[in-house]
Amino acid sequence: MTILTEAVRLTIAGVVQGVGFRPFIYRLACQNGLTGYVKNIGGSAVEVVLEGSSQDIERMVTQISSDKPSAAVIESIEARPLKAVGFREFRIVESDTSSHAPSNIPADMAVCDECMSEVLNPGSRWHGYPFNSCAVCGPRFSVMFDVPYDRANTSMREFHLCEECSRDYGDPGNVRRFHVQGISCPRCGPSLWVEDARGEPITTSDPISYVASRMEDGKAIAIKGLGGFHIACSATDDEVVRALRSRKRRPSKPFAVMALDLRVASKLVHVDLRSEKVLISPERPIVLLEIRKGSPLSPLVAPGLRHIGVFLPYTPLHHLLLKEYPDHFAIMTSGNPPGEPMCIDEACAKDKLSGFVDYFLLHNRKIVNRVDDSVVRFTDGRLSFLRRGRGYAPKWVRLPVKLASPVICFGAMLQNAGAVAFDDKAVLTQYIGDTDEYFTSLELERYLELLVRNYRIDVRMATVKHDLHPSYPSTKMAKDWGRRHGVQPDAVQHHWAHILSAMAENGLTEQAIGIAIDGTGYGDDGNIWGGEVIRCDLRGYSRLGHLSYVPLPGGDLAAMYPPRMLVSLLSRTMDESDVIRFFHRRGIIDFLPHGEDELRVIFQQCVSGSIRTSSLGRVLDAAASLLGFCQRRTYEGEPAIKLEANSREAAPLIEPILGGSDVLVLDTSAIFQELIQLLGRRSQGVLAFSLQYALGRGLAEIARARARRGDRLLVVSGGASVNTYIMKGITDGADERFRIVTNSLVPPGDGGIALGQCLADPRD
Repeated sequence: MTILTEAVRLTIAGVVQGVGFRPFIYRLACQNGLTGYVKNIGGSAVEVVLEGSSQDIERMVTQISSDKPSAAVIESIEARPLKAVGFREFRIVESDTSSHAPSNIPADMAVCDECMSEVLNPGSRWHGYPFNSCAVCGPRFSVMFDVPYDRANTSMREFHLCEECSRDYGDPGNVRRFHVQGISCPRCGPSLWVEDARGEPITTSDPISYVASRMEDGKAIAIKGLGGFHIACSATDDEVVRALRSRKRRPSKPFAVMALDLRVASKLVHVDLRSEKVLISPERPIVLLEIRKGSPLSPLVAPGLRHIGVFLPYTPLHHLLLKEYPDHFAIMTSGNPPGEPMCIDEACAKDKLSGFVDYFLLHNRKIVNRVDDSVVRFTDGRLSFLRRGRGYAPKWVRLPVKLASPVICFGAMLQNAGAVAFDDKAVLTQYIGDTDEYFTSLELERYLELLVRNYRIDVRMATVKHDLHPSYPSTKMAKDWGRRHGVQPDAVQHHWAHILSAMAENGLTEQAIGIAIDGTGYGDDGNIWGGEVIRCDLRGYSRLGHLSYVPLPGGDLAAMYPPRMLVSLLSRTMDESDVIRFFHRRGIIDFLPHGEDELRVIFQQCVSGSIRTSSLGRVLDAAASLLGFCQRRTYEGEPAIKLEANSREAAPLIEPILGGSDVLVLDTSAIFQELIQLLGRRSQGVLAFSLQYALGRGLAEIARARARRGDRLLVVSGGASVNTYIMKGITDGADERFRIVTNSLVPPGDGGIALGQCLADPRD
């Protein structure tokens, strides 16, 4: 960049608030002998005015990009020449909300090594202090009432700096604390205390040691953390884990485990260099890793699974607790009743968690914005999001096109997130949850309103988008917004949005073939889709092929009870008496609450007509039932998760069979007949692998058969695209002409669908 003027205004966007950026600019300006000012402005950007020689200004602009703080991300620097007014010094000035340039709202960051060293150093004034933070770590989004990111706009405004912290704040030589908004120490910052399950205070001089000793006694603790409450307890004692499952009415959904450090984590799970890098990253997500043989973990922590979610402490509070607790690792699961959002304040915790825990570890720093822990896994070697929350949200994703007007997207229903988009940027909310629950749907609206306010979006001038399903609560909410603001919402087909989400984050606009695989999505023909091959671009799509339609007996009950879907698959090739005999022979009849009578009703529903589905998720449910891995779903995706967990990779045994003419169909009933023929001849794990591989390969063969000359992109998305064995089948089934593209910045499931909705342009 060449700057010839003697004064310039820079508007810098990216992640530039809450990361020590203004102090960095101050030091650079002083080093280069420049005058002027730096300030935060509305929209989370930073404005810099520089006066001096053009050579010094040009050198500093170069240094801004090359020497920026480690936590900062610079996406753009806009420079405008000014008339010099004769500043005598360079200053950090008060933030200005009247000026506005869109930029990233800063995400929360895990405690850095330097801050943790101070906490563990007996000679430091931060020794044992659970809220230590600096320019490159600590709470950001979770404590923000408003932008810009200034102490006065966060819950730290309740804590006035002591003399020593004020001195650090005003010292330009203190790189980690000069003008850093969230700093504090034991004299002036938040404090901890303990209460029992009835809300009675416990007298103790060391709250962390007290609750660690109670955990050692087998008690469960509700911990007010960074973005919400956790429930912590032993991860080794079967009785303690069983009691927590009973209290939370959570029979088999796995619990996450927090380990003190990599050494401890490596005793529990297999940690390689790839997973180590993610575990110790500033985002510090939960990472699904394979349980080590001989691990001290109770088998009740993740029943029926080979992998468990493990993460490391991301606040000094968590670190100090696990340091005191003798095991140095513990269950650390979200503090919420089933289906509801995680609690973020004491009133919610005492009302809704007191039946789950024995004690509360509380502090007096307000959690403003709920931020659940992010969850990632590796799928055939690539990192995939299962949940995008703390550490990542609400960072924006760059779009491959510039939008003509702002867009507000309401996502789908399960494990949902919303989004706003403007110019070439889409900003997703943090993970919201299942919006068929009332309190969760309120959270979706709250955080969409926050983004609309921060980015100054006029809803009357925006496009509102929602899922095609007419009964989703998010659809109804979008239509309500449309009525209130006088706009006509657009419906975006579910699986098209999945493919567009992967195209968006990979910067693609050209036509592509997409494979969208999940549990449910409303189709154009009124059926439930979920195993789709489409040709699409940003303006529309056409269906090239799909899994064969099968009945969905009992509607939602079919997703709750996998044996129902097994009846559905078998009803295409067996008569009623054959299915009954098969269920008795395999012992599956015992898992239908009303036995043979219920089976007969289910069979009649299948043959007499019911809702039909091409869902890959429901096929996986049926396979999990057939192979004995799961007969009742107690959490979202459980049958498919257990099917993958119990698979054993081997030479594929099942050949996919395609039918149809214009629209190709992968015959899933034929796959099941092949599977049944192999029962007893090969292990259940090998059969599970073969079925998943065949489904993936068959979908890829549809894409290959319908490809035109010049087709090069094969985009794969949807919740089932995190399945390693299905992805292996797709990769092997696609020929070398295809570049396979997947999600890596947002979840491929419904947590990323709002991103795809942002890019869909059905009215153009």
